[in-house]
Amino acid sequence: MSNGDNLRKRTGATTSATASNKGKATAADEPSKQPRKSDNNATPQKKNAPSSSSSSTDYNSGTNWVHEGGIEANPYLFVLIVVSPLLSLLLAYITSAEMAESNYSWRATHPMTEMVPACLSDIPTCISSTLSAAASVLPTLDGGKLVMSFMAVALVLERLLPGKIDFGPETATGHVPKYVDNGVAHCFVYSLLFFVGSNLGPCGEVEEQLLPLPAAVGNFIDQTGVCDVYHPYSFGVLYDLFPSSLSFLNIFGIFFCVFLTFKGIYFPSTHDNGSSGSWVKDYLWGTELYPRVFGLDLKRFINCRFSMTFWQLAGFSFCYRSYALHGNVMDWGLFFSALSQYLYLVKFFFWEMGYMRSIDIIVDRAGYEIQWGCLVWVPAVYTFHSRFLVQNPSGLSFPMALAIFFLSMAGGLLNYAADRERDVFRASKGKCLVWGSKPRYITAKYTIVDETGKATEKTSLLLASGFWGMARHFQYFFELTAAYSWCFLANPVENGILVMFYALFLTLLLVDRAKRDTEKCRLKYGKYYEEYCDLVPYKIVPGIF
Repeated sequence: MSNGDNLRKRTGATTSATASNKGKATAADEPSKQPRKSDNNATPQKKNAPSSSSSSTDYNSGTNWVHEGGIEANPYLFVLIVVSPLLSLLLAYITSAEMAESNYSWRATHPMTEMVPACLSDIPTCISSTLSAAASVLPTLDGGKLVMSFMAVALVLERLLPGKIDFGPETATGHVPKYVDNGVAHCFVYSLLFFVGSNLGPCGEVEEQLLPLPAAVGNFIDQTGVCDVYHPYSFGVLYDLFPSSLSFLNIFGIFFCVFLTFKGIYFPSTHDNGSSGSWVKDYLWGTELYPRVFGLDLKRFINCRFSMTFWQLAGFSFCYRSYALHGNVMDWGLFFSALSQYLYLVKFFFWEMGYMRSIDIIVDRAGYEIQWGCLVWVPAVYTFHSRFLVQNPSGLSFPMALAIFFLSMAGGLLNYAADRERDVFRASKGKCLVWGSKPRYITAKYTIVDETGKATEKTSLLLASGFWGMARHFQYFFELTAAYSWCFLANPVENGILVMFYALFLTLLLVDRAKRDTEKCRLKYGKYYEEYCDLVPYKIVPGIF
């Protein structure tokens, strides 16, 4: 994934980029629709004091070289957006204990031969049953407490954990985002806290504790009386409360995106903001690129510290619940899937600053499509194949599961190697070796225009060697290798094609992202990117696509 991955698409104004403005980002580009009435009253602001409302010129200058697309370019996106809240609830219901206890649980493992024919034979009943199933996934107090507690711990770690200062790419308006690089510390400290606070930790029943405590530690805990006042949660809590917590996230996410829409228009954190003139577009794609509240970067917090952390811990939580549910019998397909995904996301946090330079962050604004996607779609879809196995074990043997695990690890490691190769190249400004030779690259020039109208020419180096000389997004191929491996560990032969949902979705997502990145780079670099494409003609798969 480009980790992260959620509904990583965006909606923007539709303007035509001509050859004369390629390679430049100007504040004079006009949006396709007239701005809202309130936007016409924008007054000039001092530097570093963003306007509380956006003018017609603000919109395109704040889109960071992406002026068209979204619903107009991809009508299927609109359909997905309309049904995604309902679909996420259905995915939660399908993997729930309630579904397993119903009279139709067996249809989940036979969707093409049983579920679809049954729906086609009685469409009104099918629609009614589908809506009833989704409506049965309701938020609860416990589900809301889980979500807010999960976020609260992430927030405390975000504020307290140390890390070096790092920066994201400069935007078309001259803004350079600043971050504290403490993602790796967050990853391991959060994992430890989640384990220690559960029934497998020191306050759990002795027979449930995963690791025996040294006598000195046990005596200290007894003397302090911590476990007399603290009652641990079940390590399987992420499965037990998944339907209700996802329903809570669904509602929270919808209203949170309303807040982001208004914040971006009236109280932006940077000049990379603006209104398209349509409330629908503004809500879906967002109105601000880098929103912050009290210094907290909302995109990084939601995309990484909540979304990726939940995904990382969910697999082992599901594995524990499966183990307890099926008489302490280990499902090797689920275990190796959980282990592989956990390690993949460890890799993600090592690479987190690379993610902060990806299209999710530097192009996609903080709106419904990415923020709701990370809050709801990632937990619902990215954990679906693992969650499905709690009630429907994979049945894979240890050797078979281990073999698929190694394949998934190869995909994850090669994905990291490709990203790392580019990061080293950028950090050294091309003064490094790639696969033992001097790298081949294009020196691309582009122009930024700040809020005062001052134009500054910049340069970027486009790597065309190593992994990046084989395809412009060869790392996506390795990401898909890992994704399909995780879904294969759910044994689609026995459990049906539904367990392939994540891998199929990610395939469409990454193909679309490669297309959008090409469009963005052509606008930003113009003729230089055309030269790069001549050197590296394939997008994802060398020799094929």
